[in-house]
Amino acid sequence: MVVMILDNVPTSLRGELTRWLIEPRSGVFVGHVNAMVRDLLWKKCCGKMGSGGVVQIWSTNTEQRFQMRARGDTRREIVELDGLQLIRLPVNDG
Repeated sequence: MVVMILDNVPTSLRGELTRWLIEPRSGVFVGHVNAMVRDLLWKKCCGKMGSGGVVQIWSTNTEQRFQMRARGDTRREIVELDGLQLIRLPVNDG
């Protein structure tokens, strides 16, 4: 399974992803594709995201049973701690 979350990307990119994945909520795509298609979708999103951001999460054989990667302005950061991928939220200074 693969999940892709797109923030502030061109509408045309979202339309292209619907060829491979379903969009149950605006900007959230879910589906089951092989590793080659997953990586090609990632490259397509990174090349066409403009000033937006993309997060991709997929099932794999790790301790957490999934892996993540992010690019662009996602408002969250993926950090690795003792082999686990975690999400760090930005700190508001105000």
